[in-house]
Amino acid sequence: MAISKDAVLITGASSGIGAGLAREFARRGRRVALVARRVEQLESLAAELCTAGGAASAHRGDVTVDGDIARVVAELAAQDITISIVIANAGFGVVGRAQDLAVPDFRRQFETNVFGVLRTLHETIGALRKSAGRFVIMGSVSGYLSVPGGAAYAMSKFAVRALAEALHGDLKAAGVGCTLISPGFVDSDIRRVDNRGGLHEHVDDPIPAWLRMKTAKAAKIMAHGILRGRREVVVTFHGKVIVFLARHLPRFTRFVLVRANRGSRPEPKHGAS
Repeated sequence: MAISKDAVLITGASSGIGAGLAREFARRGRRVALVARRVEQLESLAAELCTAGGAASAHRGDVTVDGDIARVVAELAAQDITISIVIANAGFGVVGRAQDLAVPDFRRQFETNVFGVLRTLHETIGALRKSAGRFVIMGSVSGYLSVPGGAAYAMSKFAVRALAEALHGDLKAAGVGCTLISPGFVDSDIRRVDNRGGLHEHVDDPIPAWLRMKTAKAAKIMAHGILRGRREVVVTFHGKVIVFLARHLPRFTRFVLVRANRGSRPEPKHGAS
């Protein structure tokens, strides 16, 4: 299998959807640049992909730190590697009633999920202009529907959906495309990460297995949409239903959500402030 000379740069690539996308793009013969804070997991994944005949490199990077992604871009450029696709996947979810969360909880959520995406855009846009590439934002169906106990996360995903809508026009003159990925429940670590961004690997996923799409299947759908130049890819059947209801029956959807959550009290995840 011939390996593409250009690279797909993926943030938050150490596990979950990010790792799944890395495997899928490598399977399709694309070089992948893996970026995350957990270097050991990245190096293990890169070794796995290279052993299978792919081309992958591991880069420590934190989307909340100015210049980290720019450094990765420079490292790749020094090896004459062009970046054609950037997937801003790094993110986590803060849970809890809005009145019970502190302002720093919301700020922490936005620092990764919103400003982290913006940093990734600003620090890769030069490379994407040169390759006439594509910037991909990992959104969520929560970017269409905010549920009780999920205000902070939904606010961040509403924000990046708005960013994606603007980027379709803003990046057009630069020859750069934009794709928004809006998944429903997919196998990943996001529900094992606490409100401070700490991973609890041994915590069971609260979403039942029958409702979660396997990571590999979701990644295949996402990669196909990205390579086809789709403006948005909504993943999972229930995700498509949620987006449809939020778009066309918002009042009914809000009524159902409030009724379903009456009397419930969402508890913050481990490590919440």
